[in-house]
Formats: sequence, C-alpha cells, structure tokens
Amino acid sequence: MALLSFERKYRVRGGTLVGGDLFDFWVGPFYVGFFGVTTAFFALLGTILIFWGASQQGTFNPWLINIAPPDLSYGLGLAPLLEGGLWQIITICATGAFISWALREVEICRKLGMGYHVPFGFAAAIIAYMTLVIFRPLLMGAWGHGFPYGIFSHLDWVSNTGYAYLHFHYNPAHMLAVTLFFTTTLALALHGGLILSACNPEKGEEAKTPDHEDTFFRDFIGYSVGTLGIHRVGYLLAINAGLWSAVCIIISGPVWTAGWPEWWNWWLDMPIWGEPIAIVGGM
Repeated sequence: MALLSFERKYRVRGGTLVGGDLFDFWVGPFYVGFFGVTTAFFALLGTILIFWGASQQGTFNPWLINIAPPDLSYGLGLAPLLEGGLWQIITICATGAFISWALREVEICRKLGMGYHVPFGFAAAIIAYMTLVIFRPLLMGAWGHGFPYGIFSHLDWVSNTGYAYLHFHYNPAHMLAVTLFFTTTLALALHGGLILSACNPEKGEEAKTPDHEDTFFRDFIGYSVGTLGIHRVGYLLAINAGLWSAVCIIISGPVWTAGWPEWWNWWLDMPIWGEPIAIVGGM
C-alpha cells in the first residue's frame, strides 16, 4: 500500500469549509468532515422514508415501490404525507445528500491541494437531477411535474413525458444530450482500450509508453490529443451530456408546449428553399 505513506502528509487539520476541526477526521480510509455527517444524515433519512412509504403501499418489491409527487391540484404547496408530502421530503433529503457529497469532495480537494474538477463534474449531475424535481416543477407551477421515485413508475413517467410532446427525440437539446452521452462512451472506450493495450503487454514484452499511444491515434485518425488532452475531452463531453440533458427537459413545458416535430417548421419555411416547382407536361 504505497499510498499509506502519502496519506500521512495530507491527513492534517484544515481545509474544511464548515465546522472547523469538529468533524475533521477519518474513519478508516474515509474522510468524515461536516458534510460527510450531513450526507449520512440526509441519505439515511431519505432511505428510511422510502422504505416507510413502501410499507404503506404494502410492497417491498423494488420494481413496484412508487413514491409519487403530489397531484397537480396542490400546485407548489405542501401536500399531506401520503399524498405527495413524502415525495417532497425525500426530494429535500436527496438534494441535501447530493450537495453535501459535492462539498465533502471540495474539502478533500482543499486538503490535497488539487483542483475542483471532481466536485464541479458531479455538480453537473446534481443540476440535472434538480432540474427534473425542482427547477422544472417550479417553472410549471406544480410539484406534480416532478418524476416519481420508483423503477417502473419512473420509466412510465419518462414514457408519458415523451408522448406529451409527441416525438421527444425531435427535441434539439435532447439530440445534443444523447449524442454527447454516446460520444462520452466512445471516447472512454477508446481511451481505456488504448491504455490496456499499452500497459498490458504479452508475456516477456515491455509495457509501451505514451509515445506508442500517441502514434497509434496519429496513424488511426490522423491526430492524437495526448495523455492529458483525452481526459479533458472526456471530462467536457461528460459534463455537457449532463447539462444538455437538463436543458432538453427544462425547455419542454416551460418554453415549448407543442409537439417537438412542429419546432422544426422553421427549417421548412426558410426562404432558401423557394417556392415548390410544379412539373408541367410529361414524357
């Protein structure tokens, strides 16, 4: 465990955002910190409430558990516990846990003296979640527009939302998000495959160097972004995939209420096409 010698250098007081030295310690390999405590609190409370809600439904089958948001008639008000209030509390717990986890990452970065790329990247995923259950419902005037907590019920919500705007894949932001998700997978697969190829040689051969890796992609696609560059590319692709997925849903309803195929009428109405040409006569 070569890292154990390094851990002694950074397991020191300081770098905390809140709480000072109060929770500035480790439990085994895990840093605690104030936001580690709040993460544990929110995550535990939210999980307990989900199981309690399942008990009220008479099922602990993970496929059938459904913690639904309040009915649209409640608007942005508080709902009774078993009529959506439970969903509201669980949403608060989930948001609190996610944000606490990101801030705990910030404290660890401060202790290590490194950049905030990890918590910043995680923040993109948090924003995507909050867009679905907080920002979009706020803009549409009712918490009932959030998605339910449950496997089948969540899939049903996705399907119903897609049908509400006809062909949801005509949403231009959705196109960008899906393209970015696929491209992220492609970039990581290419990068992972390259590293394994270079660092896992046949028996009796030496591991290859970054020069070999760069040469492969120069020969393959004509250009190599480099060992640092590929991580920047993957990072930016992943963050943009999350952010554009948030954009694609937040404009569906608050901004665009018709079917998404209609949005593309501007393309058909562009003056570059001119008037339809009538074919007169025949052979």
